[in-house]
Amino acid sequence: MKSISSLTDFYYKKLYPALQDLEEQRVAVKKRVLTIGTLYSLFFTGLAFFLFTQNASIEALAFFLMIYIAGGSFLYKVFLKNYRTSFKKSIIEPLIKEIDSTLHYIPTMHVAKEHFIRSKIFTSTPDRVSGNDFVHGKIDGVPIEFSDFHAEKRHKNTHGKESWSTLFQGLFIVSEFPKHFHGTTIILPDTAQSSFGEYLGHILQENNFTRDELVKMDDPAFEKEFVVYGSDQIEARYILTHSLMKKLLHFQKRSKSPLSVSFTGKKIYLAIAYNRDLFEPSVFHSLLKYKIAMEYVATLHLAIGIVEELKLNQKLWSKQ
Repeated sequence: MKSISSLTDFYYKKLYPALQDLEEQRVAVKKRVLTIGTLYSLFFTGLAFFLFTQNASIEALAFFLMIYIAGGSFLYKVFLKNYRTSFKKSIIEPLIKEIDSTLHYIPTMHVAKEHFIRSKIFTSTPDRVSGNDFVHGKIDGVPIEFSDFHAEKRHKNTHGKESWSTLFQGLFIVSEFPKHFHGTTIILPDTAQSSFGEYLGHILQENNFTRDELVKMDDPAFEKEFVVYGSDQIEARYILTHSLMKKLLHFQKRSKSPLSVSFTGKKIYLAIAYNRDLFEPSVFHSLLKYKIAMEYVATLHLAIGIVEELKLNQKLWSKQ
């Protein structure tokens, strides 16, 4: 995989001119969205006031609100359609090809739901998944696929009313390794100790009955950010070398996005929660900011770095 510095050169020499053209398109789209959006909101506000003065029922007003939200969402997508297509064709696709020419980019697809379930990172099975910007192929001989991914859970209250909650939204990465892991090792953000303190947090971690055994690592900095569960304690410690823990810590501190990783079967899964569509162009902020495009590159460097670290860890594979 090409270095961050070489991709930075590519960004400035090849992509930046295209971004400047797209910036003009973004400004035009922004003005259109704000103008039409204001008129749309004024119209519906007036209509809502009229219904209220006519003593409309709560159910009717709720239905009216649903129509307003759905209509607004539809109009927003229509306004952005050509702009989004131009951005992905001019920026995302060339960037992915520059990372590795063997990668294939399919904007309308996403990682399969089965991968999300098999990762065992999440204890709930999603009832609905969506996503886009699917990439698959090999980087330096390592099979990999990833996409933006949104997994949701359906809920019903005692009155049968349906609602949805997000299990995960962000970048989901799947990579295949040539050797089988004997057990399952899962690395999660350490929310227990950060929320409840070291002592109580540790008790909650040890008594998490939805997970395998807690694996204690000898790196205080890593333990502060992550919690590790595994079905094979010895293998988990072989996998999590000091070098690999350092890579995970570096990414966590740089991105500030929750990172989860699992090793199971022949697969390595990474779930990076951005709570937004990572490959979507901004409408209300300038495209000319360096970090917008290069954030994708740094994330992919993390994924490949983990696999490469494992390939170099001969001690782990001598157990096979």
